[in-house]
Amino acid sequence: MTNFVKWFISSLNASYSRRVPKGEWEKKPYNPVLGEQYKMHWGDLNGSGETDVLCEQVSHHPPITGFYIKNDKHGLVLNGHSGQKTRFSSTSLICDQVGQSVLTLKQRNDETYMFSYPSVTVNGIWYAAPYVELTGTSYVQSSTGLYCTIEYTSRGWISGEKNHFKCYIRRNSNPKEYIYKIEGQWSAKSTITPYNSKASQPFLDVTQLTPASMHIKEIDEQDEMESRRIWQKVSEAIRANDTQTAGIEKSKIENKQREERAARAEANHEWEPKYFRWENEEPTVSMLQRMLSSTVKSKYNPATSGNWVIRQ
Repeated sequence: MTNFVKWFISSLNASYSRRVPKGEWEKKPYNPVLGEQYKMHWGDLNGSGETDVLCEQVSHHPPITGFYIKNDKHGLVLNGHSGQKTRFSSTSLICDQVGQSVLTLKQRNDETYMFSYPSVTVNGIWYAAPYVELTGTSYVQSSTGLYCTIEYTSRGWISGEKNHFKCYIRRNSNPKEYIYKIEGQWSAKSTITPYNSKASQPFLDVTQLTPASMHIKEIDEQDEMESRRIWQKVSEAIRANDTQTAGIEKSKIENKQREERAARAEANHEWEPKYFRWENEEPTVSMLQRMLSSTVKSKYNPATSGNWVIRQ
């Protein structure tokens, strides 16, 4: 479980901190179209082997992305989905991420880890300097009988640490006593402390990690539904500071989607994703949810026991 937490914390840094160049602010993302795809792979890094990534926008309203990540050398498979429910506070935009993912370690007798996602809070909107902080709680349940909770707190007006998290690893059979407490910044350093000990040890420093190289096909080699190909002309116009052309090209994409939706409605045809299918009571998700719910009770309240699974 500690190794899983290391990977998970490093993925938060890569997803919400490292991707924003130093000295810059968050940018408004494109609104993915139905069926949009993203394909890439991470290259080998110190014997890690290559890791393949496949994402598909499986729903537009509400927005949901299915994803499948695998590393054949180490028998690692990650299959899950993430949706967004957006709400406003007085000063922020809050995006609650719904869904769950399952990580399977095939070389460890199909040991599995199911996890949920933090909420994303976008601050600084009103003075045109948006930045992201994480809030809420992530839950991780393992088939080994261990689970953990990861609580996120944002920096206050006067005090507090930026990008702070606190994680407790516990046994399902004895949830009152934790095994380890892990605490720090998901964008910097963290420490680990065993139960009944006051001596903390370094756990992870994400600033010292070397990311694997990303590899993506040239745009003219990509499928017509891949992200960079769909948004190519919009991106080129934005980089050229040509907002008029960017708006025109964006409208073309949106109008094409409306026409396709109208044609499906007229033909009474239901759209289906190319790479994923919905499984309402996915067995592994259902099993791990029961293990977690029996321990933390009403604190864990998932929206569904299903998952968007890869088509085999």
